[in-house]
Amino acid sequence: MRLRSLAPRWEAFLLLVLVVVLLLGAQASDHFLTASNISIALAGMMPVAIVALPMTLIIVTGEIDISVGSIIGLCASIMGLCLEHHLPVVLAMASGLAIGMLAGLFNGVMIVVFGLPSLVVTIGTLALYRGLAQIILKERGVNSFPDWYQQIGFGMIGDSPIPWSLILFAALFFGFGFFLQLTHGGRAIYAIGNNREAARYSGVSVEHTILGVFVASGMVCALAAIVLTAYLASARSDTGIGLELQVITAVVLGGVNIFGGSGTLVGVLIALFVLAFVKNALGLVGMTPEQQDIVTGAVLVGTLIIFGASRNVGEARSWFARLRIGRP
Repeated sequence: MRLRSLAPRWEAFLLLVLVVVLLLGAQASDHFLTASNISIALAGMMPVAIVALPMTLIIVTGEIDISVGSIIGLCASIMGLCLEHHLPVVLAMASGLAIGMLAGLFNGVMIVVFGLPSLVVTIGTLALYRGLAQIILKERGVNSFPDWYQQIGFGMIGDSPIPWSLILFAALFFGFGFFLQLTHGGRAIYAIGNNREAARYSGVSVEHTILGVFVASGMVCALAAIVLTAYLASARSDTGIGLELQVITAVVLGGVNIFGGSGTLVGVLIALFVLAFVKNALGLVGMTPEQQDIVTGAVLVGTLIIFGASRNVGEARSWFARLRIGRP
């Protein structure tokens, strides 16, 4: 059975899990299903949700980016440095976006031009970008943001419980979804993940496509840095630390094959809601952030085990099918 054929059933299963999480959360706390608490849960998850979109494209191609949290920290540090030198906030945001794109470009060049594994490259740049962020801001935080900027992180639209950051995420979600499902570039990403050499022989520019998804990841990480610094009302060198675990967990839990070639943003969206409300419910019952990280890690490992088992079953069935028709 191919993993792609499991996607609709996996998404249905995730919807069931989401319903169960909502019911259990409501039992755990009377505040869980209130409008204000749902807003808090969604606003707190938005930086992870935003970064999960390009991460989906990267993993579908068969690559991975471990440096996303450090790119966020570097962009936040650059924005903080700009504000310390009394530059306009808009210019600080533009500087962060430029740095994010350059960081993604550097990752992509190392992978495409030098042929290095994305896991090795981004583990290295995870340390590199975080180190640069610490050199720029050291241990100090910058919190001289105007009120309108802070509204990006936790402000609500009028009297509604909808955070402004959710609007940004929705725009990015539909943009990435349209690209992935309805364009030649999106089909090329799936083709690369399924069989890189076959995609190349079919006329797909594998190197340019991979470079493009890493640049997009860097740019979107900068957007997440803007949202996260606004949410925290502070720019620090440790902004976004550990965020890569939550992002990869959401993408893999959403049904994206960690080996590449399959997955949908709809599944990732449902997984993001599941993780957001699980984390919120755990916080309401008194679990510490460290304990919540243990749960997140356990979810990631469990999902990988399920997908690994599904892949092995699929390969075994293919082998027996070839054996029955007399082919090696």
